[in-house]
Amino acid sequence: MSIRSVVTLPNQTLVTRAKTVERIGEAEKALCVDLVDTMRASPACVGLAAQQVGELIRVFVVDVTEHPKAKVTHGLITLFNPEIISTSGHEVAREGCMSIPHFTGDVERATHVVVRGQCPGGEEVIIETEGFEARALLHEIDHLDGKVFLDRVTGPHAIFKRRTYR
Repeated sequence: MSIRSVVTLPNQTLVTRAKTVERIGEAEKALCVDLVDTMRASPACVGLAAQQVGELIRVFVVDVTEHPKAKVTHGLITLFNPEIISTSGHEVAREGCMSIPHFTGDVERATHVVVRGQCPGGEEVIIETEGFEARALLHEIDHLDGKVFLDRVTGPHAIFKRRTYR
């Protein structure tokens, strides 16, 4: 469909909890296509939540398939109304975000997660994953809850200027 502009802090959609999607219609499915197109057009991006394109509904896309840190992958995940069923383990690792383009930070997250949500067709799915893919899912769910990785950094000492690659 189209590549959308990604909003950045201090845009208020990034700190606002998204609304539950009651019915997945054509507009919601089209938004998913836009999220995938925008994610794929953005170098090193592995996920994008609706808030990041200014839409306050509970949907995100994740695809860590090509990322070198990904040991487990479910391919392209599009999830409406996700909820975390369980988490275990923990690891501190560096995160970045398209909505905070100039910084990265060290964030502690679960290493294993089980998430339930709906596919674009409306079917309920349960995704159990670990490692980098678990981190990506939790990062995007945070967006839907109005949180960004800066809300979870291990302290002010754990925020870094993003490197510029040429």
